[in-house]
Amino acid sequence: MLSGLGVSALALLLAAGVLLDVLLGEARRWHPLVGFGNWAMWLERRLNLGHARVARGALAWLLAVTPPTALALLLVWLPTAPWLNYLAHALLLYVCLGLRSLREHNLPIAAALARRDLPGARRLTARIVSRDTSGASENALAKASTESLLENGNDAVFGALFWFAVAGAPGAVLFRAANTLDAMWGYRSTRYLQFGCVAARLDDLLNLVPARLTALSYMLLAPGWQAKRRAWLCWRMQAPLWSSPNAGPVMASGAGALGIELGGAASYDGTIEQRAPLGHGVAASGADIARAWALVARTTALWIGLALAGAALLEVLHA
Repeated sequence: MLSGLGVSALALLLAAGVLLDVLLGEARRWHPLVGFGNWAMWLERRLNLGHARVARGALAWLLAVTPPTALALLLVWLPTAPWLNYLAHALLLYVCLGLRSLREHNLPIAAALARRDLPGARRLTARIVSRDTSGASENALAKASTESLLENGNDAVFGALFWFAVAGAPGAVLFRAANTLDAMWGYRSTRYLQFGCVAARLDDLLNLVPARLTALSYMLLAPGWQAKRRAWLCWRMQAPLWSSPNAGPVMASGAGALGIELGGAASYDGTIEQRAPLGHGVAASGADIARAWALVARTTALWIGLALAGAALLEVLHA
């Protein structure tokens, strides 16, 4: 393996990283991703100007991603006691995960909608999405939160777990850094269209496999064969119509598994954007936010369970 970890160690460290995230959540102060974001903003202000913006964007991507990835490599390969290297793997994976954060940011929206507090739900939703929420209805807020949960289940959890399995902590750090740069620079605006295109394409590439494994997991965990079939059909028919090649499969499969309708019209900077429909069934409501969170949580448990079971099976076969 690229990580240099044995299968059993890898599975246990995957579980340890998720457990740390569930128990501790995001650091309230001095979170490494906040520091990384500040570093990326500094680079963008100095390089996103003049001519050759595609090349400048590529250079900025390299300058942004290299330091944290190199630091992760250093920490896990230092010639110290093995348990210190394992600890570094687990802690770095924890830093890359956002499972508990997804819960903490989205379930309060569901709670606000349940008590008919639309102004409160709008304020909470505005913290996690870029679309306009000032006059959003319950359905629009529920769609925004549910879409964010399903998509960020891949971006903030499963993508990092996949790349950790491939290359250990440095793989997870590289993925999370690249995904963060896409979130910051991957817009089709005048400012970022050229500068951010390399960040967007590299994020698409790194997400190619984990996004489809996430979509497959959402489908497999749908309640009943009819829901599984619906998730599969939504994935096949609707995902190609979505603007993102990786968010499409994830959200289409998730919406189909939940039996709700996502996508459609959304307001960005005062302009209504008509997006492709996702899923099939009833209009999304506040209660569906909790159902989407439960799907993400079950998928996490499935991935960790498969990793531990696979490691145990290999131990038995090699005994």
